[in-house]
Amino acid sequence: MDIGSLLGIVSGLGLIFAGITFLTKDFTMFWSVSSLAIVLGGSLAATLIAFPLKEVARVFKVIGVVFRKEKDEMRKLVVAIAEIANAARKGAAELEKVIGSAPNPFLRDGIQLIIDGYNEDDIRDILITRIQNREQREVDEANMLKTMGKFSPAFGMVGTLIGLVVMLYSMGSGTGEEMTKQLGVGMGAAIITTFYGTVMANLFFNPMAAKIEMRIDKATMLQKMIVEGVSLLYNRKHPMIVKERLNSYLPPRLWIKE
Repeated sequence: MDIGSLLGIVSGLGLIFAGITFLTKDFTMFWSVSSLAIVLGGSLAATLIAFPLKEVARVFKVIGVVFRKEKDEMRKLVVAIAEIANAARKGAAELEKVIGSAPNPFLRDGIQLIIDGYNEDDIRDILITRIQNREQREVDEANMLKTMGKFSPAFGMVGTLIGLVVMLYSMGSGTGEEMTKQLGVGMGAAIITTFYGTVMANLFFNPMAAKIEMRIDKATMLQKMIVEGVSLLYNRKHPMIVKERLNSYLPPRLWIKE
């Protein structure tokens, strides 16, 4: 599990709760099932209109990706590709013997293309096309969360309008204590729904979309490094050259020296 994402959400909710308790002891006034239904239900309904049903059905899986611990495998891949380079220099037959030791499926695909006899340009084109399509699929997932982040404050405003209608209607009907009660209920619903929409957008949906976008960028860089590595294997470069070329994708403190 990604502790940072969990810690961010817990601390964010905790600080909001602490701020509420500093202002009032009756924090239950900030809980409203109807307001939550307006924001969540409305956001989900609008997302269903904007995206295909099968994509929206994957939203919980997409959210789960945010909490999944990120693999830091780039340095390990540099070492693995440099080791495989020894076999690559001896030809496709030797590569076939070590393909199973490749720690990444995308790297194994690239090595298999070498073994199958594709030329370098075709291998690069095939792998780059796979990167672009994978990237587009994941960007669509991030955009779905971004869209929910846009819709939730909007439906918070819908709840505000509903609350104002209730409040204004109560001013024209009812008297005394009943009117005062209706005014309180209407104004409470108006403000709470906006509060829910803002919190959901800025503590959940938008940060989650940003996290997914960051991971997309990292995955793309990793796969581009693999494409470079496969090209070096195809050209039977010396392991030291492979290592130095692929070190360029790592921060200097992580360079493979030996």
